[in-house]
Amino acid sequence: MFAVKRALKLNNREATLMAKHAGFRRVVFNMGLSLRTQMYSEGKLTDSKVINEIKKVLTNYVKKQPEFAWMNQLSSRVYQNALIDLKDAFSRYRSGSSGHPKFASRRDGQSFTVDSSNGKVLLNAGNTIKIPTLGTFRLYEALDCSFISQTFTISKEGNRWFVSICVDAERLPVQQSESSVGIDVGIKSFATLSKGQFFDAPKPLIARAKTKLATLQRQASKQVKGSRNKRKTYNKISQIHAKIARIRLDFLHKLTTYLAKTFKLIKIENLNVKGMMANHKLAGAISDLGFYEFKRQLDYKCQMYGANLVLVDQWFPSTKTCSNCGTKKDMPLSIRTFDCPVCGRYLDRDWNASINILNWEPSA
Repeated sequence: MFAVKRALKLNNREATLMAKHAGFRRVVFNMGLSLRTQMYSEGKLTDSKVINEIKKVLTNYVKKQPEFAWMNQLSSRVYQNALIDLKDAFSRYRSGSSGHPKFASRRDGQSFTVDSSNGKVLLNAGNTIKIPTLGTFRLYEALDCSFISQTFTISKEGNRWFVSICVDAERLPVQQSESSVGIDVGIKSFATLSKGQFFDAPKPLIARAKTKLATLQRQASKQVKGSRNKRKTYNKISQIHAKIARIRLDFLHKLTTYLAKTFKLIKIENLNVKGMMANHKLAGAISDLGFYEFKRQLDYKCQMYGANLVLVDQWFPSTKTCSNCGTKKDMPLSIRTFDCPVCGRYLDRDWNASINILNWEPSA
């Protein structure tokens, strides 16, 4: 099972329709959460049973009230899925994997899910997509082949709406052209491969966006709270945040896809990202680069394309060890080349580390 995500090319009327459905989902989720918490004192009723009763109340009573008549003009699949999300949130809470469900806020993002009540539907290749109960919409990037799906999640990022479809299928493994590679991730070069390739993150693009972001944030701080101008400025700020996220994700997706499709065996350090973030001098750079997201994407893409991912012990001194003779020496961050005092090996410190990572084997 995997997801396919595309940006929707909407006119003003269509964008307003999506915003209304996102608001519908938020109202139903919050209404269900409020009713559930009020019923904690009503004995030991299961979340599932209570939420099913809430669904009946919404269907048979709430939607018939004049002040909620607008709900009848929107897709009923939205509130059905909102209550499913609420049930899943309580399941995660009961299992201890997350905290108590919180009320949804527009600041947390706008999204909703619809599905086909008649089962899976066929989506034809092309630059349009038919979303059950909503209609047919244009896409910025065409679907390159036909898909079968039942669940559609629509979300807003910045000023653009996206649709993500859940495809119940498995991608066919690819035949990688190269056997193995060691990868050292760092701040100067995001990824250095043992074969001598260097991949730099798009830092200048993010830096320019952040400069504009800082200007807008200063501007917003001087504007009247609740004013139309301040709301416009916040909209621009959210668009820049989305742009920065898209730049970073585009780079990571292209790099991880290339690695998973090219190498049969990939070795990377099992980085302690949380510990690295404790270094306040490097925390900003580390968060910008997205080390955790890199490892997460590489993990699932290796499974998707049939590659093997090996995590090297995070305490392995890959940077301090000569990749030729094994001699160890201290390597402060300011020193960018490894100069071995024993065998005379002289090469980039990250390249040296990536070769050591490739040659690492778990201890017996």
